[in-house]
Amino acid sequence: MADQREICFVNETTPPDQSMTRAEARTAASMAGIYALRMLGLFMILPVFALYSEHLEGATPALAGLAIGIYGMTQAFLQIPFGLLSDRIGRKPVIVFGLLVFALGSVMAASADTIWGVIAGRAMQGAGAIAAAVMALTADLVREEHRVKAMAIIGMSIGASFAVAMVLGPLLNSWIGVPGIFWLTAVLALGGIAVILLIVPNPVVSRVRRDAEAVPEQFTSVLRNPQLLRLDAGIFSLHLILTASFVVLPLALRDLAGLDASRHWEVYLPVLLLSLPMAVPFIIQAEKHQRMKQVFVVSVIVVALAELVLFRFHNQVLAIGIGLFIFYSAFNLLEALLPSLIAKMAPPDSKGTAMGFYSSAQFFGAFVGGTVGGWLHGRFGLSSVFLFCAVVALAWLVLALGMEAPGYLNTRLLRIGALDPDAARQLARRITAVPGVAEVVVIAEDEVAYLKVDPRLLDEDVLDAVVENRG
Repeated sequence: MADQREICFVNETTPPDQSMTRAEARTAASMAGIYALRMLGLFMILPVFALYSEHLEGATPALAGLAIGIYGMTQAFLQIPFGLLSDRIGRKPVIVFGLLVFALGSVMAASADTIWGVIAGRAMQGAGAIAAAVMALTADLVREEHRVKAMAIIGMSIGASFAVAMVLGPLLNSWIGVPGIFWLTAVLALGGIAVILLIVPNPVVSRVRRDAEAVPEQFTSVLRNPQLLRLDAGIFSLHLILTASFVVLPLALRDLAGLDASRHWEVYLPVLLLSLPMAVPFIIQAEKHQRMKQVFVVSVIVVALAELVLFRFHNQVLAIGIGLFIFYSAFNLLEALLPSLIAKMAPPDSKGTAMGFYSSAQFFGAFVGGTVGGWLHGRFGLSSVFLFCAVVALAWLVLALGMEAPGYLNTRLLRIGALDPDAARQLARRITAVPGVAEVVVIAEDEVAYLKVDPRLLDEDVLDAVVENRG
């Protein structure tokens, strides 16, 4: 492979040459919709399943926690293989198959009257692991200069689906019950298949795109990168804490705080509406004023504080609301900071691989959170789960304190045309010499150069001249 490295740091930008085409915008919106509808079905169960599981044959707190989190295990192990499979047989077949598997798992869970039946259904839901294939298809259909924007649209849709699910789950539970939510989830998955087949265009060319997909030959280097592993541990911890907390939160609201299950949305709705704007000023501080590590560390401290509040005051509705507000304010901020940090820390041509393992760590955190949270609830009681989450957050804080401060650089992706290996090496050296360029990786066979640049120092005219005269 002609992988010529003259080694680069990231916020994601590309030169704003023109807007997305209508087809690209439709693709981004469609893929975001498919992803969000699938995640909506998974998230809606979170605030209601602990209550529903009490009526299932064979249910115990430990098995209820396993049912909540097990989708994360199958998702974590299968999403990268499914992405690699999509390189071989095509994106759409893998996505359609994944959505069918997800719908089948939803039907299994809806039809089950035992806890083990629901566990099997939830595991099957996670086995419909389409995340990597969705990102790969998006990369195929959206030009390099607008790919970051398309990925951001998908990311925002996931955040929106989570917020909606926290409110919609308790409301739907009071109308159609948890089995009805599972049936609705299956219908949404089938709707996603219709979107992928009827609305999303077929790519002219499907190939591996290193900024959006995992590349097997990069696995070892990414898994040996200590800074990336710290961030993987961070998203693992965040979703462990989230899932473990919801193993017991609905029970605390109903049994200890005395709030009927049909009214739980009255807590979640104001908490989410008030916490969402809280992240904005801190994101500005982190990015614009270059205080990323400081804001990140404080956010982890706030997560630990929120869990301690829930540990101490989980028998009062107002206190639970305050604890959730504190938690979600930090959670929303960390959900924005962690992917940005991955992009900043990863080598410029390994971002797709780094994000693949990051995503797997996220889902595996949900599995461990549900499983351990359920076991702790059954063995030591409800409050032990919140204490465990606080301990996890403090352990995460130790890792966060040792993290290197990221470089405040942007990623550029340049089309360089066909070059032989010698010309690619020469181009890499010449781009490295451009003021403001910190790192360059030229992939000759992909006809692409990945750069990390300091936007304050970058000489755009010199860079354009170097690329224009690459031959």
